[in-house]
Amino acid sequence: MEEKKLRTNPVKVIREYCLDCCLSSSYEVALCPAAHCPLWPFRFGKNPYRANRELSDDRKAELRQRMQRINLERKSQ
Repeated sequence: MEEKKLRTNPVKVIREYCLDCCLSSSYEVALCPAAHCPLWPFRFGKNPYRANRELSDDRKAELRQRMQRINLERKSQ
């Protein structure tokens, strides 16, 4: 039997690691004193170095239509 590969976001895996390190306490993750840890900036499950995308209204409308089309295709299957 083949194992199914899970696609997991590496930043979310880091978050789980930090929770494990802090005994599953989100509060303790926030208070983590290990600033020297290379995973420390990612402890909240977000990439702090990723820039936020600013989309124009036209692009938002285009993406909305695309998503509606995808959802219709999924429902029809």
